[in-house]
Amino acid sequence: MIHMAFSGGLAFLLVRVFKVVSPIKMTFNIYATCVVPISAFFSASLWFGNTAYLFISVAFIQMLKALMPVATFLVAVTCGTEKLRCDVFWNMVLVSVGVVISSYGEIQFNVLGTVYQVTGIVAEALRLVLTQVLLQKKGLNLNPITSLYYIAPCSFVFLFIPWYILEKPEMEDPHMQFNFWIFFSNAVCAFTLNLSTFLVIGRTGAVTIRVAGVLKDWLLITLSTVLFPESKITGLNIIGYAIALIGVVIYNYLKLSDVRTSQPQSSQDGSTKELQTEKKAVVDLDNREETLWNDSVSDTNFDEEVPLMASSRTSHLGVGRKPA
Repeated sequence: MIHMAFSGGLAFLLVRVFKVVSPIKMTFNIYATCVVPISAFFSASLWFGNTAYLFISVAFIQMLKALMPVATFLVAVTCGTEKLRCDVFWNMVLVSVGVVISSYGEIQFNVLGTVYQVTGIVAEALRLVLTQVLLQKKGLNLNPITSLYYIAPCSFVFLFIPWYILEKPEMEDPHMQFNFWIFFSNAVCAFTLNLSTFLVIGRTGAVTIRVAGVLKDWLLITLSTVLFPESKITGLNIIGYAIALIGVVIYNYLKLSDVRTSQPQSSQDGSTKELQTEKKAVVDLDNREETLWNDSVSDTNFDEEVPLMASSRTSHLGVGRKPA
């Protein structure tokens, strides 16, 4: 909730005051039918995902997050935005098997914490698919800053409800200490993460961000075991997560291959259409020249200058013409 308030405020300054990015044309209908549902699932993913930290270790949470492609693929197939393919399906099975092995090897396995984390993953998958279905079909493209500008205030309202009901009574305990600087620095890091993602995608590409995501996962697991000694990793944890990670890498490769395959095809289609348009223009122009010439020749009372005039006109029309 604090993250959303902080990110929404900074996004407002960047969009409205400093004008780093331009806002999109947002109507009440689009906000109510698109932004509100997306914000609801975004808030659910944040609340369930953060609550899971109270029950299970940081390393195990990161291993469970390998299920993200599986949940996204299943939700996308259900919503009709993705086709059920055998190669992707068996890849998802590989990821799931790896997560199951990793969960079996978890020493401090907690059912409630695992349910919270998996629920947050499903909510995040629904948010991603809804973003594609609702926003992209309306022709709206939101970068991380404009996304926070529109989604953060609404998400703040959704997160305020469970905070007021569940967390506020505990915060009123006199033994509870609220450290402002910890929450403030955390909010700055969260906003910087969104901003850095925006800059990395803009200056590199999808391959870099996916490779960086894999490295980030390993770095988080390693640092969590160093900073929190109680988070112990077993051999089954490592084996299971390695299997899941291989599945994630294959999934990223398949998605990037699909993008690379579709891009040349679309450019080829565009070139074909452009070539057909040029050919049609040339044919129309040639027909017009032939008509002018036939009209001039068929006239019995023409003088000798008429064909020359017609020829001059047609040669003028042909100036700058692109060859077929």
